[in-house]
Amino acid sequence: MSFALTKRFTRLPLAVEITLILVVKIALLTVLWKAFFSEPQTKKMRMPTEQVEQHFLNAQPAAIPSHLSPSEARQ
Repeated sequence: MSFALTKRFTRLPLAVEITLILVVKIALLTVLWKAFFSEPQTKKMRMPTEQVEQHFLNAQPAAIPSHLSPSEARQ
């Protein structure tokens, strides 16, 4: 007895079916990109590059939780 699926959802050739699925996925990703990532909500939400660089380059390491010993924190 074979466990392979012999029934397909459509009677289209496999190449056409795969192409159709890829087109739908690309369309969905494009809609999501346009809806959520295409532009900031306002032009005022931008920060100066120098300030962002300073924040990341001068960041202090995270504090070690007081309930852990130093040897446990390194693991």
